[in-house]
Amino acid sequence: MQPKSNPVTPAGLAAMKARYDHLLGTERPEIVEIVSWAAGNGDRSENGDYLYGRKRMREIDRELAHLARRMKSARVIDPAEQPDKSRAFFGATVTLADEDDVEKVVTLVGDDEQDASAGRIGWSSPMARALKGASVGDLRSVRLPGGAKEWEIVAIDYA
Repeated sequence: MQPKSNPVTPAGLAAMKARYDHLLGTERPEIVEIVSWAAGNGDRSENGDYLYGRKRMREIDRELAHLARRMKSARVIDPAEQPDKSRAFFGATVTLADEDDVEKVVTLVGDDEQDASAGRIGWSSPMARALKGASVGDLRSVRLPGGAKEWEIVAIDYA
């Protein structure tokens, strides 16, 4: 089965690689050392260090496998190389205004990079799907958990 394409910015791929390297090179060896020390202490059934260490090692291994799959399927897209900068596509920073003229700035990034509190929304989110291909002045309706909301595109930037 071919993995689904995973669009990501260069910075997003670098962050995934850094997390992978940190887990593999720092955290996992520390946990392995703790588990081997705890295993040498005898009874493992009531040994908290051993039990917690094994659990944490499984969590790290799962995250390493997940990161490896995501990096393998990653398709790096540099927003600065976008040919049509007048429309909202991957990597665009879009300034929106709602009905009350309250502005919101969002950046369309890969799903692995999304962070709503920082204004980075995932490429497959409902808002990003509504904004794809929009130009300045367009009105786009987004269906949110609280109901549909209409946004006007005020500015598009690929900085």
